[in-house]
Amino acid sequence: MAKTVLYNGKIYVERGRYAQALLQEDGFIRMVGSDEEVLASAAGAEKIDCRGKTVVPGFNDSHMHLFYMGRAMFFPDLTKARRAEDLTELCRTYLEKNPHSKGFTAAGWNEETWEPRHRRKPNRADLDQVSVEIPIVLTRVCAHACCVNSYVLKKLGIDRAHTGFEGAGVEVDENGEPTGILTEKAFHAALDLVPNLTREELKQALAGAMEYAVSRGLTTVQSNDIGYVIKDQEACCALMKEVYDEGRGLLRYTGQMFYDDAESLRAYCESPQFGESYADDWFRRGPLKLLKDGSLGARTALLGFDYADDPGNRGVEVNSDAYMQEMIHCAHDHGMQVVVHAIGDEAIKRVAAMYDEANGGSGENPLRHSLIHCQITDEALLSHIKASGLLVAYQPIFLQSDMHVVPTRCGDEIMKTSYAFGTAAETGIHASYGTDCPVEDLDPFACIYCAVTRKDLKGQPAGGFYPAECVDVETAVDAYTMESAYHEFREDVKGRLKVGYYADLVVLDRDIFTCEPEAILGTNPVLTMVGGKVVYRAD
Repeated sequence: MAKTVLYNGKIYVERGRYAQALLQEDGFIRMVGSDEEVLASAAGAEKIDCRGKTVVPGFNDSHMHLFYMGRAMFFPDLTKARRAEDLTELCRTYLEKNPHSKGFTAAGWNEETWEPRHRRKPNRADLDQVSVEIPIVLTRVCAHACCVNSYVLKKLGIDRAHTGFEGAGVEVDENGEPTGILTEKAFHAALDLVPNLTREELKQALAGAMEYAVSRGLTTVQSNDIGYVIKDQEACCALMKEVYDEGRGLLRYTGQMFYDDAESLRAYCESPQFGESYADDWFRRGPLKLLKDGSLGARTALLGFDYADDPGNRGVEVNSDAYMQEMIHCAHDHGMQVVVHAIGDEAIKRVAAMYDEANGGSGENPLRHSLIHCQITDEALLSHIKASGLLVAYQPIFLQSDMHVVPTRCGDEIMKTSYAFGTAAETGIHASYGTDCPVEDLDPFACIYCAVTRKDLKGQPAGGFYPAECVDVETAVDAYTMESAYHEFREDVKGRLKVGYYADLVVLDRDIFTCEPEAILGTNPVLTMVGGKVVYRAD
């Protein structure tokens, strides 16, 4: 039997309670207590001296896209761009190194962060300088808009006379010509034109993303890839199982599943694969993932009012209420949890009402249906979420960029009750944390820092962005561990360092509970353990 003792540490058990040591055996925590108590019961165990360092439960990202992060390693890093012309050069360099490419996609550009004199969106002319013979799709950092070349527009049948696209936007210039900027469903249609990686490259992408994730202290991800990065859900799951069978699966993965229609969803719900758990609970099929609206950066989040900087625009309804209700009911009737991307207040309001209807207006939420993002809210919406027992999957890291643009999008008044991490904690809403990686880096410490300080990564503004919504470190850590486990019905085995829980933990290089809040940002894992196995150790 594999046994390990971690001793001489500051082990976070729960708010206000710490231990010195713990014993794990065969992947489960068997004892937590003082060094003397635990070491006395540790005959034959490997011993790890924590040297006084802080130990916390493994972090659990409640919404992200791990496959997409890994896939990005094969393509240009557009976060390096400081102007549209840089995108052209990055793509040219990539194509010079990959002359036989039949098309590619890359992600990360954000015109809002460029200097004012360069602050324009890229257009198809920028990409046509790279090639007009293969599809090129450059995804904006928000993952709800892209820029494409003329090849893509032609293949999608988009021209001056044909710019309509249901559940999407096609930007045109003052002459009515498509600029190459596409949003929502048009964006996804463009992505479908780009050849996918080979099977081995996809496995390499997943394994590489997992290596990075555990190096940052993640032990579980709740990731929306199945049905997205690989459209065939069963083929995607088979590929993932191979990664675990080959010993390359380093963390626990709960899939947030995507299905196009109720017929395919129903077939899955009635199949033997429904809710499957594989490799001793390291890989699981989880909830249905749906989208109601877009993003604030792309001005496609669905609002109940006009965008302050774009009068007449209230965002994009990516999927109709009728479609959403059909999918939610199909999942709900089969006992399947639903998680819905909803950013704007109007999107949140409509989705909350659909959940209430599915739950029979009981005020209870036994399947733990959840709102992903839930960014723009007022007091009435927050009260509704609490009264209905709905879960929220927040991404505090979004604040570090959103604080500089959202007030101009939505106005100052509603910002007082938006990104409401503090209110959620105070009122008892089940709110978990994550990053939506690769929209933001999956680093949990940057996310915790933003939740605690309400500052960007440069420490601004000095007093925090609407600081009444700050949370303390214990709340942030619990949201990233215990609440994320609750989000996936695993709170009895994940999210705490207690007897009977998985030995999923992280040893940190500093005490995030007592250091200056700004110092949280530079925290690094010393050791990451999943199921009793050391999957990362700093050099």
